[in-house]
Amino acid sequence: MHFTSEQRLDDGVVEREFTLGEIPGTLWTPESAAPAPLVLMSHNNGLPKADPRLVGRARYTAARGYAVATIDAAGCGDRPRSPADEQARADLRRAMRAGEPVDEIFESFIGPMVEKAVPDWRTTLDALLALPGIGGPVGYSGGWAALGIRLAVVEPRIAAVGLFAGGYVPRAQREEARQVTVPLLFLLQWDDEGNPRRRALDLFDAFGSEEKTLHANLGGHTGTPWFELEDGCRFLDRHLK
Repeated sequence: MHFTSEQRLDDGVVEREFTLGEIPGTLWTPESAAPAPLVLMSHNNGLPKADPRLVGRARYTAARGYAVATIDAAGCGDRPRSPADEQARADLRRAMRAGEPVDEIFESFIGPMVEKAVPDWRTTLDALLALPGIGGPVGYSGGWAALGIRLAVVEPRIAAVGLFAGGYVPRAQREEARQVTVPLLFLLQWDDEGNPRRRALDLFDAFGSEEKTLHANLGGHTGTPWFELEDGCRFLDRHLK
């Protein structure tokens, strides 16, 4: 892991950009010298790691005493996408403009994107836990629910998961949700125009976790109340500290 920049922010958080082979990432840490639990924080289905909503959540969480990391995994952010992915995205835009069904188009590129992203995240996790000042346990918090489900299934170091129900979850990950047993916090926007409420509730019901909590708020896809950040950190406090 090679750090390419470092700055101290006005909220007492240190922000460092890094590269790990072809993987670019950002790490936010509190200034405290005590070892900090690690939170992996993803963006949804290919958005860049510099997405302002993700950066805001990461800085808030780091200020609460966590090391927070995000990356541009394969096919995400500015990293190259396959011709098939680009064609699927073009088909998606066309179908949405025409008001046509889009689930099968989502299946065609989000499922493979999850498969490609998971190795990058696990490689990053290995490198982060080798750094001084970062310790376990590890949490996952992110808008990319499909990725979080797969990581929670294959990565035993993840002890708690917070997911946003707004992104499309392929059928394979909906089935895998039954294998997720770590504590879960699931956020749902009740009026999300792109995410049928019944499908999100069925996904929540499928998780195998003995401790799982659903927070549902009125509003559309981007209307998640700011207080959910505070509630999310309390959830992490219970399971990572």
